[in-house]
Amino acid sequence: MSTPPEIVVAVLDAFRSHKRLADRAIAQLEFEQLRRPLDPTVNSIAVIMKHVAGNLRSRWTDFLTSDGEKPWRNRDDEFVDDFADREQLLERWESGWSRLFETLEQLGPDDLPRTVSIRGEPHSVPLAMTRSLAHTAYHVGQIVQAARVLAGERWETLTIARGDSQAFNRAHWGPASAPPT
Repeated sequence: MSTPPEIVVAVLDAFRSHKRLADRAIAQLEFEQLRRPLDPTVNSIAVIMKHVAGNLRSRWTDFLTSDGEKPWRNRDDEFVDDFADREQLLERWESGWSRLFETLEQLGPDDLPRTVSIRGEPHSVPLAMTRSLAHTAYHVGQIVQAARVLAGERWETLTIARGDSQAFNRAHWGPASAPPT
């Protein structure tokens, strides 16, 4: 298999980055916290994880040859928390991501000009990839924000902590990177 096209590599890198953020946020919480919505009108992290996994499995199974909305997908069920334990939740989560990564890693240059459908609507392969990336990134943001609130004082920052930007810039790019004082 040849190296995936540059756009596929870029999309893969972005998906991997978002998954790392979500995984690091999820790791900071107990199972019961993952199941606790911040408000009765919003989804818990566990439900968001289930929905993302279901969406990824549906969109990326037989990506080039069947509609992204599979007949076997039960989207409404994705919004029901029926997990017995953390392991079951993480297994579902990983199933969606592994389907995504396996499919993207197999795409070649000849696949880019192809047309795929999502809910009967035609999409170029790059459009379908970026649509999925945007949807997933949206939900990763929800996961990270909810985890931050639920972790409270125990929260460990996933990126550069507040007030540490100048020190980070100096450490990575030298003193000239700091703004003038």
